[in-house]
Amino acid sequence: MSGSAIGGIRVVVVDDEALIRSGLRMLIERENDLELVGEAGDGGAALELIRRVRPDVALLDLRMPGIDGLQTLRAIADDPLLQATRVVVVTTFETDENVFAALQAGAAGFVLKDAEPAELIRAVRVVAGGEALLSPSVTRRVIARFGGAGGQAVDVSALTEREREVAAWVATGRSNDEIAAELAVSPATVRTHVGRAMLKLNARDRAQLAVFAIRAGLTVRRESDS
Repeated sequence: MSGSAIGGIRVVVVDDEALIRSGLRMLIERENDLELVGEAGDGGAALELIRRVRPDVALLDLRMPGIDGLQTLRAIADDPLLQATRVVVVTTFETDENVFAALQAGAAGFVLKDAEPAELIRAVRVVAGGEALLSPSVTRRVIARFGGAGGQAVDVSALTEREREVAAWVATGRSNDEIAAELAVSPATVRTHVGRAMLKLNARDRAQLAVFAIRAGLTVRRESDS
């Protein structure tokens, strides 16, 4: 049973800077629905901790000595016992390549280290609820750098027009509720389209669906575009 069903969303913090860990710890501990269940300063210690406590969400820095964040993320994604652990990358956005690689490796969300505290707390709650969170600033950078170029092409011919449209909105970092508002449909309808698109593209999660949409060059359409 997930820890979030009993005593709140269980969170692990992984960063090699003690000051960053302290700040994240304080943010988490002041929220009634979040529970800090461990901290680690490098990838090796993080994997040992995460395998032991199996948190709902891991806040993970990309740049660490020894086993870095990308290696840690891939190890989490490859471990069948950790499928329920969602990873939010907390980054200074050093390189676009690392962020895109983290998306491909299975990161469920991204938050910049200089983001507002409320944004980070929202990220934890959103990914714990099964969605992906890509902050608009991160998404714009990734699309600008990799949209339509780089990486393997993705064939989206199996998707319906509506599924392509919803996948494009997923790549903007919007939640189901936000996409529903944009398309004037119900959140349940959006969930259905997202699920079908993930199944057809063999996307393991919502974040990977966003990667595929970016690779395929899918873009959102607004009334002003028509």
